[in-house]
Amino acid sequence: MKIMVIIAHPNLAQSQVNKAFAHALEGQAEITVRDLYREYPNWEIDVAREQQLLLEYDRIVFQFPFYWYSCPPLLKKWFDDVMTYGWAFGKEGVHLKGKQFMLATTTGGAEHGYHAGGDNWYTIDELLRPIQVTLLRCNGTFLPTFVTYDTTYATADYIAEEAARYAESIRAPLRLSRYSS
Repeated sequence: MKIMVIIAHPNLAQSQVNKAFAHALEGQAEITVRDLYREYPNWEIDVAREQQLLLEYDRIVFQFPFYWYSCPPLLKKWFDDVMTYGWAFGKEGVHLKGKQFMLATTTGGAEHGYHAGGDNWYTIDELLRPIQVTLLRCNGTFLPTFVTYDTTYATADYIAEEAARYAESIRAPLRLSRYSS
């Protein structure tokens, strides 16, 4: 299985956790890692190139820090520009049919803060629902979200454990989410 990881972190060089995740994927032949902010510093996304890349991979992982209950702005723009009507969805938009999609996110908050009545009022899955629905609308299969919580105070050992768990998770055989099409 060919896997493409699209990292969308505005400052990956200073991120301890997302950078460790990227390093955990180095040297794995079946995984291609891309840094969206490095590739598109001017925010001018090459839509044809991105669509061609999506066709070449079986599983696409979007890795990003959880920003204000969503993804960073360049990833949102990427979705808007690349996942177009007639290509990704709509009557003739069948190019992504059967592709596996996964979200991998990090948050500074503790896991117990993401539930009904918690500090954030909702679970991570509930807060990520717009992205999940977007990928389902594009005829993809949505895999369970990978989340690393409490990164603000993460120790080196915790980061290393989570990076290993992340690398294993994105290579794992298909485990359908309840949101799969």
